[in-house]
Amino acid sequence: MFGLSETVSLAASKPTILVDEATTRTIGGFLSGKTSGTLLQQPVESASEAVGVLLDTLNDILVSFVESLPRMIVAVILLVLTRYTVRIATDVLHRMLRPLHLRQSLEEVFVRLITILMWIIGILVASAVVFPSITPAKILAALGFGSIAIGFAFRDIFENFLAGILIMWGFPFEVGDYIECQGIEGQIEDINIRNTTIRQTDGQLVIVPNADLFKNPVIVRTSQRVRRTTIICGVAYSEDVDESREVIRKTVEKCKTVNSSKPVQVFAQEFAESSISFEVTWWTGSKPVDIRESRDEVVAAVKRALDQAGIEIPFPYRTLTFKEPLKLGKEAGAEEEG
Repeated sequence: MFGLSETVSLAASKPTILVDEATTRTIGGFLSGKTSGTLLQQPVESASEAVGVLLDTLNDILVSFVESLPRMIVAVILLVLTRYTVRIATDVLHRMLRPLHLRQSLEEVFVRLITILMWIIGILVASAVVFPSITPAKILAALGFGSIAIGFAFRDIFENFLAGILIMWGFPFEVGDYIECQGIEGQIEDINIRNTTIRQTDGQLVIVPNADLFKNPVIVRTSQRVRRTTIICGVAYSEDVDESREVIRKTVEKCKTVNSSKPVQVFAQEFAESSISFEVTWWTGSKPVDIRESRDEVVAAVKRALDQAGIEIPFPYRTLTFKEPLKLGKEAGAEEEG
């Protein structure tokens, strides 16, 4: 058991906590339940303040909307007026350009550029009415910086746009022409600012970016009303060359699909394997169907004329040479039996 002296020393070694009067009151009130109402009231006051701030914000938005409502109505009216102004300007511009006899595609270029310009002006004016702080200087600055970013982002689109304008301005083809480019051949159905639509002879529709037509070689099949076409015709070596040439020439000249204003030309071209080949050329319509119809008529007519004149169109001949003599007929059979 501990002695009295040991008990006194242990009591003296315990730490002493000093508490002021206010803290004592608070702790006492908490223990007695007097502060519970205050602690529960703080979240209620915070929620009320948040609702008040939200209502004030909505009220400010409503007030600013009501104040800007007349300006928004004026901006809508300006856009409607811009639409009707563009329509009137388009009709007037068509009437002004019609006496100049411009290409249809070139006329569309002017009309579209004027339309785009008028819409840009109308939208900028409406924006300045709705937002009075927007000045022309700020708009131009924004367009300057924005055009750089847009130019990098839409480089291919702008490339096709400029190529379309140049094509419609000076290229020697327009809607209705038959062209060939990069293995694509057909009739042009439409040329717009971004691409060109081509209807192939088998009915398929091909959409070609204008940049491809601008940077690559283009063959215009219908740049003229007539186009020359050629076939090869062979006669046997035993036939008279001059007579054969004259028969072919007169026959081609009588065909309905052959253009009579241009000469028919027949040239002896080469010594082929089993015939003398003639190159027969004439002029006919420039459309693909005109070429096929004319070739069909000419080939059939030349075949009939040569048959009637007794001139042979030979089949291919083959000459076979053997190192040893061939025994035919009875001699070959007798050797096999022996």
